[in-house]
Amino acid sequence: MSLYCGIACRRKSLWCYRLLSTYVTKTRYLLELKEDDDACKTAQQTGAFYLFHSLAPLLQKSEHQYLAPQHSLSELEKLLAKFGQDTQRIEDSVLLGCSEKHEAWFALDLVLNSSSPINASLQKPQMETELKGSFIELRKALFQLNEKDASLLSTAQALLRWHDAHQFCSRSGQPSKKNMAGSKRVCPSNKIIYYPQMAPVVITLVSDGTQCLLARQSSFPKGMYSALAGFCDIGESLEEAVRREVAEEVGLEVERLQYSASQHWPFPNSSLMIACHATVKPGQTEIQVNLRELEAAAWFSHDEVATALRRNNPYTQQQNGTFPFWLPPKLAIAHQLIKEWVEKPTCSALPA
Repeated sequence: MSLYCGIACRRKSLWCYRLLSTYVTKTRYLLELKEDDDACKTAQQTGAFYLFHSLAPLLQKSEHQYLAPQHSLSELEKLLAKFGQDTQRIEDSVLLGCSEKHEAWFALDLVLNSSSPINASLQKPQMETELKGSFIELRKALFQLNEKDASLLSTAQALLRWHDAHQFCSRSGQPSKKNMAGSKRVCPSNKIIYYPQMAPVVITLVSDGTQCLLARQSSFPKGMYSALAGFCDIGESLEEAVRREVAEEVGLEVERLQYSASQHWPFPNSSLMIACHATVKPGQTEIQVNLRELEAAAWFSHDEVATALRRNNPYTQQQNGTFPFWLPPKLAIAHQLIKEWVEKPTCSALPA
């Protein structure tokens, strides 16, 4: 009997701890804000806002990185009034998350959907002066942000872009209405609910056991190579998408593959990057590059890749006019995938 009671008490303690853990309470709080407009509006009173201008976040330069300043509701109301905008515009903000103390974080684009007659291009310099920062394209600034700000601003841009592009119901053609948190839009005429979507993308590091295959597109910065990537087609499984993309882009047939990790990626639209390792048979490694998809592709040795990972300043042009071989920055999941291959030899010999 005493043993049974001891087990029961331990189970009860574990259950209580699980319900009261920081992660659970934060998750349930955010769910409440997404489902209850009044609760979300109340959270804005003590929340913090990240500001955007035409999808470019407001950033401040600090030594070798960018910082994303936060603004309180009262500061935001004063700013909107100063630039001739109604404070009701705050309802266009989107919920991003919250701190452990349940301080909610929001993002607002000061230009998108604005009814202000003032020209947006004229407002931008004035806003930057007032805010003591600059509105910088996220693609240019992403890798100079800390991990927290990079994640929040990526989420913010994706949500703001989705709402800007989905203001009408595809069935009725009538304007749809965003909820306070920005987690959905509803058509008032037929009650259809629309949720923000992400497109699944497979990103795959191919290996033959001793080398890995890296490629570049013409849009990449000079000298940069990365793993193969492509959108999943309707009806495909993850495994089918990996095999098809590798066959399409470099003419190789995948023998084995293994899931590694995933990452939200805001460019060009919101995507879910699904990272995998894949192997091909050692005797079947001849590359046939699809020039409609890629500019170049090549096999790289373990030492070549390890050296590229250690390179601190890949943007420096060499004396012969070329740029050194370099890899995506640390915040990109492609970097994580390549580093994993270098550090874990088992990635070169995956299970079937």
